Amino acid sequence: MKEKKNRFKKVILVLLVMFLLTGCTKNLKNENNQAVTNPETGQSLTANILCLPEDETLLNIYKENKDRLGVNLDSLDICSNMHVGAGDNYDGLWSQIFVRPLAWLIIKLGLLVNNYGISVMLIGLIIRLILLPFTITSTKQNEKMKEMQPALAKLEKKYENKTDAESQSRKAQETLVLYQKYKINPMTSCLVSFIQLPLFFAFLEAINRTPAIFENYLGPFQLGTTPIFGLTHGNYWYILLVVLIMVFTILSFITSMSSMSGNSDQQKQTQMMMIMMIVFIGIASLQLPSAIALYWVVTNAFSVVQTYIVRKVGSK
Repeated sequence: MKEKKNRFKKVILVLLVMFLLTGCTKNLKNENNQAVTNPETGQSLTANILCLPEDETLLNIYKENKDRLGVNLDSLDICSNMHVGAGDNYDGLWSQIFVRPLAWLIIKLGLLVNNYGISVMLIGLIIRLILLPFTITSTKQNEKMKEMQPALAKLEKKYENKTDAESQSRKAQETLVLYQKYKINPMTSCLVSFIQLPLFFAFLEAINRTPAIFENYLGPFQLGTTPIFGLTHGNYWYILLVVLIMVFTILSFITSMSSMSGNSDQQKQTQMMMIMMIVFIGIASLQLPSAIALYWVVTNAFSVVQTYIVRKVGSK
């Protein structure tokens, strides 16, 4: 069972690497090989943009650096007129299947609701809703794993000192019987990751490669501005984004921990890794453009509420 799961994970990794190598965000650099930034937001500009910025100052920056772009600037439309097709700027299967359609959706919905920040949050929620059947199944599987843990611990103890081939074969068969008894499919969590990871990376790349998103505001937040840039320039509203990211990240990890099975040593190791991840995310959140920060907050909040509801409904 573990071997099948490991093989499945390797397949996922190979597919992700294959897609990611066919197209990703590239930073724009000047003749001195230094990152070119937006003077208003401090954001490092993207070289392989999907459409033209509509801000005149930003557009001029791109025109001045057109020889160092990863795209043919003359063949791009302004973002509000963006098309799904690549035209003269085809940059790989990954971009065509995932990134461009998501960027197009963000733009079109943003024009409809008159705000790209709201569009980013709505599409993040739509993606979560699309994945809802898979995540519900995964959550239920985790709950069943907790129920099965005492029986699995007894099985481990039964074969603790038996390393011969016959004993290991019997152990594998009895483990399989337990999985069947509790109706657990170990591949389910891998399947959820396989679906979620490409969409997550594509969503972030779609945001980074669409300049118009970073020209927009949502309340006090300029969507291209990072909290560290906003705070150092006197806009203290950005601390709210960092706090929200931390709160919902911690809640998300807590709900994940409470659904995990395993022995106390494994749980302690996992808990330590999660604490390290929370610290890392807290530091990284200072450098996240507001558009991505809003996506992170909304989708994690949805995940926490979803997990809570699924467990409440499942316990009845």
